[in-house]
Amino acid sequence: MENPIDKPLNFRDYLSAAPHRSLFLAGALQGVLTVLWWIFDLAGRYGIAGSMTFWNVAPTWAHAFLMVYGFFPFFIFGFLFTTYPNWMNGDKVKPREYVTTCVLMAGGVVLFYVGLFTHRIISITGVELMLTGWSIAVYVLLRILFTAPAEDKRHARVTSVALVMGWFGAAAYLLWLVSDSPELIDFARVAGLWFFLLPIVLTVSHRMIPFFSSRVLDNYEMVRPYWMLWLMLACIAAHGLLQCFELIAYQWLVDFPLAGCALYLSYRWQFQRSFKVSLLAVLHISFAWLGVAMLMYGVQSLVYFASGSFILGLAPLHALGIGYFSGMILAMASRVTLGHSGRPLELDRFTWLLFLGFQATALVRILADVIPAIAPMFYVLAAFIWLACFGLWAFKFAPIYWRARVDGKAG
Repeated sequence: MENPIDKPLNFRDYLSAAPHRSLFLAGALQGVLTVLWWIFDLAGRYGIAGSMTFWNVAPTWAHAFLMVYGFFPFFIFGFLFTTYPNWMNGDKVKPREYVTTCVLMAGGVVLFYVGLFTHRIISITGVELMLTGWSIAVYVLLRILFTAPAEDKRHARVTSVALVMGWFGAAAYLLWLVSDSPELIDFARVAGLWFFLLPIVLTVSHRMIPFFSSRVLDNYEMVRPYWMLWLMLACIAAHGLLQCFELIAYQWLVDFPLAGCALYLSYRWQFQRSFKVSLLAVLHISFAWLGVAMLMYGVQSLVYFASGSFILGLAPLHALGIGYFSGMILAMASRVTLGHSGRPLELDRFTWLLFLGFQATALVRILADVIPAIAPMFYVLAAFIWLACFGLWAFKFAPIYWRARVDGKAG
């Protein structure tokens, strides 16, 4: 009789061998699908190719949901399921918990797409399914937070609150699908960006960038001022609240301090030295976009305060979303994937070039808002560059998630 211990592992065994595997794979596939759909919509809408398509959810709001709530969370949960036990010396996340989270959220995304083509009720069901998976993930992470013995839980507390706010934002989107209430879609948009994504990505940056830098740069002074993190988080929350109450003329009061803190941290974390190690440089370059984006937000708000003119359009949003969020996701996911597959922590030239392509995507998309005359073509061009870079990254890294570690270890 065959010993079950000697039974060879299959595709599903490898995918469930570590928390990040299935979730990163789902995120990689969703990153490709959501931009493919967006290119299809843009090309038809602007008469570049095909014809305009009717969707059961307004395409702008569908795009926002698929990026904010249907793309980034897969990587965020995969990362936090891995790091929470390490940060706080807590219990490991059980396979059934992270696999269930992934299956529910991925299934929800699929239904959301189907609903766009068929009937809105199917998209509503998809969001309900995603929220169920999100609820399981939050429960698991909160359990680790409350039971782990570590004394310093500051970073985990912030990310946990942000995850709960993200759940509320996704729930508001669900209620908007049912009711068409403009207040709900406004809250979903603001919460997803300012109460969920930015606090999490900033907090992870604050913890990990100086730590990673200290591991590879000689004579490195690890600077991690918590008072500055609290100030930045307060500015982020204030920006979001001002957005909720449509007081954008006063956002510069918090945007400029936030930009100043981000640029100061880039300097103290030794941005200029990070280029000695490309796997580190991608983190520093991504973080630098935060300072740039908030400067743009500040200028936009100040000009509106002084003259009533709204300049730059969505350029600050895309500097933040493509430059900072997408860049940091690519950087962190690459590092976790390499390290947890037994591969050397080295970024090869091909992946480095893909990362530089992300920078081009951000610049092209910003130009589309700054120079309206070129907008339609540059909207599509930016989407194509993003798709090419992320698609090639997914093609390179996705097979790692269903294969054994190269060093023969478990996980």
